[in-house]
Amino acid sequence: MRVLVAEDDKPVASFVQKGLEAEHFAVDIAQDGQEAQFMANQNQYDMAVLDLTLPVIDGLDVLKQIRKSKPALPVLILTGRNRVEDRVQGLDLGADDYLTKPFSFSELSARVRALLRRSSMPAEVILRAGDLELNRVERIVKRAGKIIEMTPKEFSLLEYLLLNTGRCVTRAMIVEHVWNLSFDTLTNVVDVYINYVRKKVDQGHEQKLIRTIRGVGYQIGEDA
Repeated sequence: MRVLVAEDDKPVASFVQKGLEAEHFAVDIAQDGQEAQFMANQNQYDMAVLDLTLPVIDGLDVLKQIRKSKPALPVLILTGRNRVEDRVQGLDLGADDYLTKPFSFSELSARVRALLRRSSMPAEVILRAGDLELNRVERIVKRAGKIIEMTPKEFSLLEYLLLNTGRCVTRAMIVEHVWNLSFDTLTNVVDVYINYVRKKVDQGHEQKLIRTIRGVGYQIGEDA
């Protein structure tokens, strides 16, 4: 799942980013309100973590704009503003949760998972192909009931393949959505990670789920 973190304090932003990435989330950082507003409008996110004290455009104004353009996007306010009036205003303007600084990452993580559970339909939380199952909220992958351990990038790659079950995705599409980069024809990073994921998912199973479409890309599905 992809999370937008709008935070101008670089140490805090880095702390949140590293923590969420360790739990297999893809994280984009916006360092001011204008950038946060633009990114929220242009990209597809599963949720946003929003500081209120942002340069250029205040966090509350960003929240108002998000609610106009993305009314269903879960928003967690993470801020140093700890007055009751601030919390009431943030929640009244459309925030789904409010956490004040200083904070523990374990609490932030729990609140993120709770918001994602409440906001996602069951079909979007659990992705399946054959006997392979990926839980996007709990960050667990199983095949035939057995848990498969994955790195954050392996998880994100498998998640993207499963979101496109039955369809062929190109290497350029994978690089853009999983690595958030422009495609470089000289890199073989996609092929390397596909091999990592394929070994963990298909090795030891008669039915192979991940298929290479020669000259095009990759596909996951029961018929692979």
